[in-house]
Amino acid sequence: MNSKQEKLEAFGRLLDIMDDLREQCPWDRKQTLQTLRHLTLEEVYELSDALLEEDLQEIKKELGDVLLHLVFYAKIGSEKKAFDMADVINSLNEKLIFRHPHIYGDVKVQDEEEVKQNWEKLKLKEGNSSVLSGVSKGTPSMVKAFRIQEKVKGIGFEFHDAEDAWKKVDEELAEFHAETDLEKKEQELGDVFFSLINYARISGINPDSALEKTNNKFISRFQIMEKLARKKNLSLSDMNLEEMDLLWEEAKKI
Repeated sequence: MNSKQEKLEAFGRLLDIMDDLREQCPWDRKQTLQTLRHLTLEEVYELSDALLEEDLQEIKKELGDVLLHLVFYAKIGSEKKAFDMADVINSLNEKLIFRHPHIYGDVKVQDEEEVKQNWEKLKLKEGNSSVLSGVSKGTPSMVKAFRIQEKVKGIGFEFHDAEDAWKKVDEELAEFHAETDLEKKEQELGDVFFSLINYARISGINPDSALEKTNNKFISRFQIMEKLARKKNLSLSDMNLEEMDLLWEEAKKI
């Protein structure tokens, strides 16, 4: 692997390239914080795909794309005389040191859970008015629920174990089935989802990863179904559910 000096040189070269692009490339010159925003989200989702697949070469590529965006934002920040990449990194360094007193101070911790609890308490000392103030409004709903639950756990607001969490799932399911008003039923369904996510989290399962793997599995099987139908000179749209179920079972075996 590369030495620390080689890593620093590579990062310096990236900063130089960013300067060149911003000065000389018509597309790069035109970009703003807002025009880059949706592209950044797209790159992060592509990185997420690579991480789920554990494709190391693709992860390396996508990390580069995300890093480019971070450097781009810092470049725009320097043009606005607001901050540059050194400010970004120094701010991060100081935050990491402050939030790891068990490494850089005299605080003693027993395990990972104590580290998380200290992290949330230190964030409040930094001026956050709420434990949940760091949860982004734009975060997808399932990920947001997971983060909310993790954060309140940091101050002890947590079920004793997964069994207790599942009792809450049963309770919410019963309330969902008992409700007849559509608007209220929607609210109850949200409670069911939130409780299921909480149960998964306490059980050590990332619900977002679990659902995404199921999405990918369904896509793969359904596309096999389509291929099987074409081989049989059939069209799925002309088949009834029972006929499609037979193809689905065949696809599962494949």
